[in-house]
Amino acid sequence: MSALANRFHKRLSKKARQGFRGWPVATIAFYGPDLSRASKVAVGIVAFEGAEAEDMTSWFSDEADVRHDPLIGQQIAEFIESHGVRSVAMGGGIIGCPHQEDIDYEGEWCPVCEFWKGRDRFTGELLPDSTN
Repeated sequence: MSALANRFHKRLSKKARQGFRGWPVATIAFYGPDLSRASKVAVGIVAFEGAEAEDMTSWFSDEADVRHDPLIGQQIAEFIESHGVRSVAMGGGIIGCPHQEDIDYEGEWCPVCEFWKGRDRFTGELLPDSTN
């Protein structure tokens, strides 16, 4: 990871570790074809308690891991700063396929991301009744 990419990742991680510091809250979620590379990051802004996320924005990369891309990190930081975000909620890992059901594919499982077929999206573990 480059020093610049590391700077933005550390900055966002630090803000997330600080816990709830008030509204609005930025939610940051990483998605990938498997657990080794995040090809998509989605950021949403939750303005107040009970509100739905608004101003959802996503960044993608076909080659790089978006968690280590300095330009994407900078754009995320600028996006959340532009919304006056006081708190950040960010998961520690990849939470599923980067494709959206009923938008990118139809059916229960993404045909492109075979890894996720029959897996728990939060742990990556095979589900008990899976026929992967």
